[in-house]
Amino acid sequence: MHRPGTREVGLLSLAVVGISLSAPLTTLLSAPMLALAFWRNAAGAAVLLPVLLLRERAVLRGLRLRDLGSSVVAGLFLAAHFAAWLPSLSMTTVAASTALVTTTPIWTALAARAVGVRLPGAVWGGLVLAVVGVALIAGVDVTVSARALAGDALALLGAVCAGGYVLAGARARERLSTSAYAVVCYGVCAVAVAVAALVTDTPLGGFTARDWWLIAAITFCAQLLGHTLLNSVLATVGPTMVSLVVLLEVPGALVFALVLLGQLPPLLALPGVLLVVAGVGLVVRASRPATLVEPAT
Repeated sequence: MHRPGTREVGLLSLAVVGISLSAPLTTLLSAPMLALAFWRNAAGAAVLLPVLLLRERAVLRGLRLRDLGSSVVAGLFLAAHFAAWLPSLSMTTVAASTALVTTTPIWTALAARAVGVRLPGAVWGGLVLAVVGVALIAGVDVTVSARALAGDALALLGAVCAGGYVLAGARARERLSTSAYAVVCYGVCAVAVAVAALVTDTPLGGFTARDWWLIAAITFCAQLLGHTLLNSVLATVGPTMVSLVVLLEVPGALVFALVLLGQLPPLLALPGVLLVVAGVGLVVRASRPATLVEPAT
């Protein structure tokens, strides 16, 4: 972890604004969530494809089909993440959903422990804090409605799927450049979502101009601005710093939800949100991940 300079602080600030706008803008959308997931990933792959074709031809020439396996798996996990998390935003509060979906580092740490990696004591402390925070949020939402509790469960499922996406992506990037990996991953995700939309008879077009503008804004803010800027400073500030900065999405989303939606989570749920953020922060800081824990949103 390296102290960011003025340039990196500016880029990280813009990235936090981008990812923090994702959940509140998604809540304003009336188009199906599968459509949003499709267009976000299709646009992300389309933007990065020229970079791959024009600047990284050597990567393509040395590419073998077996090198793409982990990227395909990552794309499928990413599709499952969006299918779980996006609907949760209309079922529970933006603050609760965002806090729960940012627990991705917890699931990757538990996956590491399952394959024999020893975790520092601070990681276990962070896990305990996050679990207590999740319990507080869920306990409050039990009194609010069963729908809010189901939204919490979907957000947690989205975090688990994001953990699979991060782990598969880390393996893919051992052999592939970022653009090659992202084009395959986002492309596979878009195809998987399109198949799901076809099976469920969900339209991917025919929306109002307002919805198209929202889809474009979410794609720009979260998929392009947020992810791209975070990845651009990864080499200079380190993965731990980037992962910790991603946690600022939670208070950022809460502020934007208050301004754009007039939505404030129940006061009793706020301590739970803070505990989740603190717990995930401890896990990230203590485990020092080798790769970026990308923002789930």
